[in-house]
Parts: sequence; C-alpha cells; structure tokens
Amino acid sequence: MIRVLGLDPGLRFTGWGVIGQEGSRLIHLADGVIATAAEAPVATRLCALHAALAALIAAHRPEEAAVEETYVNRNGQATLKLGYARGVALLAPALAGIAVAEYGAKTVKRSVVGTGGASKEQVAMMVRRLLPGAALSRLDAADALAVAICHAHHRASRLAWAQAS
Repeated sequence: MIRVLGLDPGLRFTGWGVIGQEGSRLIHLADGVIATAAEAPVATRLCALHAALAALIAAHRPEEAAVEETYVNRNGQATLKLGYARGVALLAPALAGIAVAEYGAKTVKRSVVGTGGASKEQVAMMVRRLLPGAALSRLDAADALAVAICHAHHRASRLAWAQAS
C-alpha cells in the first residue's frame, strides 16, 4: 500500500489528509487541519506550520505528497500569504525526501467530482463517498483529501501507461 499525503495550504488553516492506495482501491487513513494564530507574526505562523507538517509526516510516513496550486485572487496581500504557506507545504515533504506533485483546483475537482466548477460542499460529499470513515472536521480537510485522491488517480494512470509501454 502506498501512502499519499494531500495538502490544501493556507496561512490560517492548512488542510491535510492521508490515504492509502492499493491498486485502484483507496483507503482513508487520517485527516485534519493545522491552524495558526491569526494574531501571530507571519514568520511565527510559517514556523508553526512547518513543525506541524514535519510531525504529521513523521507520524504517517507517506511515500508521496500532493499540494494544491495557489489560485490568484483580487487581494494581492492574501495571495502572497497563501503563497508563503504553499511554499512551506511544498518544502516540508521535500525535506523528508518525499516526492511532491502539484495540482490545480480545477484538476482536483474534475478528478473527484467530475467537473472543475464543483463547490467545496460537492467536493466534501464526494470525498465522503470515496473514502468512507473520513472525519472531515473542516472543508479544508476535505479539500486536502481530494488533492490526495487526485494524485492517486493520476498515479494509477501513469503506472498503467508505463506498464502498457
């Protein structure tokens, strides 16, 4: 079984989810949210995010990781802060020697729901169907599990293509 860590980065809340993949079968292993104090300096929040991700990686020992790409919104400052959190989300698994893939939000939604315009609630509903037992304490955790599911689907396709060649 391959363990995949999915991350939905954010400076205030970073969703995470760990799934197992055996062939085409997906298994929910864990999910949750890492929260940082909004009143703390950005550098302190990034340190807290990194420490939490490092502990999560040590506890669950994923072989692969996937991170949702940053979307650009109208608020440049918010986009910049999201980029900081995304950088930490990419760095933590890379420092642990884990391969990291990146997927856009529309790709993730298409992989899980079937349409790139799905709402967060639709994504959460499909994640619950695909991964029975997922707690999904917040929509951020559902999004992170969706990223992991997306990666698992892409991984399975790459393996199938490699075997056919």
